[in-house]
Amino acid sequence: MSDLFHLALNPASETPVYRQVANGITNLIASAAIAPGDRLPPTRELAGRLGLNRTTVSAAYALLEEAGLIEGHVGRGSFVAKRESHEKPAMNWEAILPHVESDLLHPVQKAEISFANSRPAEDAFPLAPFRRLAKQVIEGPEAAEILQLGSPYGYVPLRRYLLEQANAAGIARDGDDLVITNGCQQALDLLARLFTPGGETVVFEDPVYHGLVRVFSRAGANIVSVGVGESGIDVTRLEETLEQHRPRLLVLTPSFQNPTGATIPIDYRKRIVEMAQRFAVVLVENDMYSELRYHGKPLPTLKELDETGNTILLRSYSKVSFPGLRVGWVIAPRAVIGRLAEIKQISDLHSDQLSQAVLLRFAESGELAHHIERTRRAGRERLIVVLRACANYLPVGTKFTRPEGGMSLWVELPAPLEAETLLSRVQERGVSYLPGRYFSARRSHLRGLRISFGGLTPQQITRGIQIIGEAAARELKARAEEASFEPAAALV
Repeated sequence: MSDLFHLALNPASETPVYRQVANGITNLIASAAIAPGDRLPPTRELAGRLGLNRTTVSAAYALLEEAGLIEGHVGRGSFVAKRESHEKPAMNWEAILPHVESDLLHPVQKAEISFANSRPAEDAFPLAPFRRLAKQVIEGPEAAEILQLGSPYGYVPLRRYLLEQANAAGIARDGDDLVITNGCQQALDLLARLFTPGGETVVFEDPVYHGLVRVFSRAGANIVSVGVGESGIDVTRLEETLEQHRPRLLVLTPSFQNPTGATIPIDYRKRIVEMAQRFAVVLVENDMYSELRYHGKPLPTLKELDETGNTILLRSYSKVSFPGLRVGWVIAPRAVIGRLAEIKQISDLHSDQLSQAVLLRFAESGELAHHIERTRRAGRERLIVVLRACANYLPVGTKFTRPEGGMSLWVELPAPLEAETLLSRVQERGVSYLPGRYFSARRSHLRGLRISFGGLTPQQITRGIQIIGEAAARELKARAEEASFEPAAALV
């Protein structure tokens, strides 16, 4: 058991410390250094021995318990799981399975006030009309056909509806087609499989949506990132990057970018479309949040500005209706859509048609438009509250973005604060967020963090930001006191 108090931990590693602790204990169990039935030290004791925060060890224990390696007993503690004597020796899965970047499955502990997830508020879901419309679909004459195997392109009536909407808005071109995906995440995965199978270069923003980083990293793409400012991606630096690297793909979120909330202005959008044409790069527009504009005038999409029709547009119902239904779509030239549908069919045959049919009924009934307008009103109030709370409670020197819509904003803490360390402090008080390291393929963003406010009440937002600010102030004070006690260097 003494080996447990000497785990090799590397705070500078990209692997979170709690996961390093869990991996170390897993190895001790596998090597029989800790036997089945052995009691693990209490989280407070192990944290003290390792010089860690107690919440870090608690997160490691939770991971081990979920994996079935340990068992927690209320009032008694945590024990290495026992195996029945009549069982055959288990296969050593840890030795067989390749490593998969899965930090996002357990990024932070559950919290009373969580800024970690970019999602709408559950209590705002219009469940009564949704139930009524879902019942109509299930009891309708097409129910049997909907429940049958479908097309990899998606539910035909919904595809037709979405294309008609895109044509009416001047977004889709005559040569465009549409494929429905299992949310925008699957759309990104399909694009990565299609365009970067041989390690081709892809350019996107930094910081950027963490799912995008993981998808293209797994595909083996050569990732090049360009910084984001108040007006979105740095277009001057982008032009230099396109000229230097000649990438296959450029992926951008022009409206209320995740995680910063930044929006690219119209003149920069035109420059980006022109650059994509000049350097023959495939332009992918992730348009998840444009419907959630709370202030200012709507801006045309990149695809709308692209007269060649070559821009690939990604959209989704996830942020404006029900994230759990996982309905997104891609609008692109017909040849691209055909290839995406082929890859999709290999992966999952087709997306769930029942969800698509219900969402179509929800949209055609007018309920979706009403729900989006209610969501905008609520989002406007939440945005005002979160900006006011950041100004009132975060310490002097903190910088934060001021989006006009969406669900997130970006915070840069003043030195010497680090987002990962501060997270462990606020978790003790029931608050969580995602630190900056999740949002980059290259940089660590040590002082950066994302605040996602869409799913919280104004009261929760205010209280959560206040707790973050108080913890930051205490950390700054402690650092200042430590510095004041450091002995001065001798003058010789």
